[in-house]
Amino acid sequence: MANHANPEPPRLPRRAALALPALLLARPAAAALVLPERITQGALVTGRADPGTRVTFEGHALRVSPQGVFAFGLGRDAGPQATLTLAAPGGAREERRIAVVPREWDIQRLEGLPGRMVTPDAEALVRIRAEQERLNAARRTDTAIPHFAEGFDWPARGRISGVYGSQRILNGQPRAPHLGLDVAVPVGTPLVAAAGGRVTLAEDLYFTGNTLLIEHGHGVTTLYAHMSRLDVRQGEPVSRGQVIGASGATGRVTGPHLHLGLFWLATSLDPRPVLPG
Repeated sequence: MANHANPEPPRLPRRAALALPALLLARPAAAALVLPERITQGALVTGRADPGTRVTFEGHALRVSPQGVFAFGLGRDAGPQATLTLAAPGGAREERRIAVVPREWDIQRLEGLPGRMVTPDAEALVRIRAEQERLNAARRTDTAIPHFAEGFDWPARGRISGVYGSQRILNGQPRAPHLGLDVAVPVGTPLVAAAGGRVTLAEDLYFTGNTLLIEHGHGVTTLYAHMSRLDVRQGEPVSRGQVIGASGATGRVTGPHLHLGLFWLATSLDPRPVLPG
């Protein structure tokens, strides 16, 4: 009687058996990807992929360093998902869906501002629009060295008087959300560059007074507003911790403070999560 308890597996023809390992080797490997475990609205996201991987965020091709480091940003109202597309050096292409954790936003009421700073006249609006164009151009800067990957320092330490994302009510009138972090410090407090990079704008602007923008690579930029003094000029390289000027009360303010902004290209981000505890 034949034994059917342990039948022999069917044998592949020798030619097919030899070809199978070659087929497995030829299959493109999926790209490696390292991201933070939790990604929220307003976040600057720093990631890492295999060197040579092409990374696209929501259709925008990201700059990737030779070591595989890249960055992108999620705005205040981003979500609930974002998409990264990876093209590995071996040819594999895949999409990764990223869950974006929502946040709750404060409401901040400010009174006593000059009327021209809440509702500018026609002449002021012309100036504001021209300044916004220069700001936008500076924020589009995207250079190769990823200074941002080395981390950020506080430009100055003090009481936090305004947080990112809060809805602003100015003299009783609803206005755009506050897209930065306010640090209350006395006029003349030395301010340092949060990270290394290059100055892309150094001007006296209508709303933000004496203002600096520093690009830290891959389109990541910090903004320093309401300064009393600018110690660096547009185009100048700066190092992390270098004194760049002093705090003040210029522009639209109710008191002396530093307004610290963080951007990825045109997207305003929350500076607080990237700063030390």
